[in-house]
Amino acid sequence: MKNSMMTIEAASEKIRAGAVLVVAGSVEALKQLPKGNWIGGSSYYFMAEDGGRVDRENVFVTEIDAAKNSKTVAISADNLPDLAKRPFANGFSVVLIPAFSEAHVDFAVHGSTYENIFDQPLMGWIAGVHLDEIGQVPPTVFNGADGAAHEADVCVLHVELADDVAPDIDIVNLFEQDKSSDTITFGGTGFKACEAYVNGEKVDFAAYVEDNDIDTALPLVANYAGAMINVSFQNVDRENGVDFYAPVIEGVEYHIAKSPGDYASEFAARNVGFDGKELSCNCILNYVYGELEGKTTGNVTGPATFGEIAYILLNQTQVNLKLLAAEGNTEIAA
Repeated sequence: MKNSMMTIEAASEKIRAGAVLVVAGSVEALKQLPKGNWIGGSSYYFMAEDGGRVDRENVFVTEIDAAKNSKTVAISADNLPDLAKRPFANGFSVVLIPAFSEAHVDFAVHGSTYENIFDQPLMGWIAGVHLDEIGQVPPTVFNGADGAAHEADVCVLHVELADDVAPDIDIVNLFEQDKSSDTITFGGTGFKACEAYVNGEKVDFAAYVEDNDIDTALPLVANYAGAMINVSFQNVDRENGVDFYAPVIEGVEYHIAKSPGDYASEFAARNVGFDGKELSCNCILNYVYGELEGKTTGNVTGPATFGEIAYILLNQTQVNLKLLAAEGNTEIAA
């Protein structure tokens, strides 16, 4: 795969030439692209080759030049399980979902229960806006096949690969549980919690966070059979409870994360071995809290998004999809 920040003109030339693309950019920029074999999601923050940047004029393009065939579709929130109905025997799917939409919530809460969701690699992200424009500009995804923009529906790109090519998803999560911190569980599943159980004792969760000076730049972390899965804090309000960027799950044990130290250095260290040919995204919270503007994080580049998808919704995590030779572990050039 090939990654690059491009002008609208350069990206349009790729599309007209028939390239299969995943594109991130401002709503204004994406609206200028012609119809073709692409999907796009709004993003204003990027990890580019020269470092993190905000960009409204250009677009970040991943060209999937190993694609044997492709299909783009738009799916309504009511029909989200259909995204797991892949049309190709060997391949992967990229899903882009508008932030704060009904589809965002449904996928976050129920996505892992969709039939066949884990049968083929599913990668993607939550489309966002500039942080100064939350509530003013709607996050938007685009189906390049017909050029339509969607503020409520989901856009999916299904990619067929040759039999000797295998897709593989990898995540980079800088966070681990601080086992010396309290054990936190919740009595329900959702993006908001007014109450929680701390070491088994029921508490007002917003009051607990504020009274204990919890650093909300650090997510809650759950251990799923050795995989660390984050839930990031969005807002803490004593009257209205705590809002999250992904749902907390009833009965799951969480701990506050340890500080990762210097974000850019940690990402660069953990990105050793990646060659920049991956389809990747990182989290806007990593970008902001890590002060990544102007900093590089190794060879991996891509948009900074409002949520990352590696089969399920993730927070404060980098997601990479790479293509391997089916019989070995060598990453292929395309």
